[in-house]
Amino acid sequence: MIDTGWLWFVIVALGAGSFALRFVFIGLIGDRDLPPWILRHLRYTAVAVLPGLVAPMVAFPAATNGDPDPARLIAAAVTISVGLIWKNAIGAIVSGAGALYLMLYLLG
Repeated sequence: MIDTGWLWFVIVALGAGSFALRFVFIGLIGDRDLPPWILRHLRYTAVAVLPGLVAPMVAFPAATNGDPDPARLIAAAVTISVGLIWKNAIGAIVSGAGALYLMLYLLG
């Protein structure tokens, strides 16, 4: 177990770091126009974060003790295909969720 003092230090440090990151963008430069090159790069933030959150759940799902299973791989393939073909994030997410539930039902 972790020492209580160390735990509180980590919690406070993470809170301060999170506040500092938000304050830089909202408090310091929130009322200024950002250069176009920064805005262009910020458009890709969600595109970079979502796969980073989902990829571990597809490659090493907790439901199978870390072993990849066909249902999740098929759902990931459907999600990527729909996203690439129709360029619609919501449609890709919904179709991927539908494919996952269908494959879990069919494959057990």
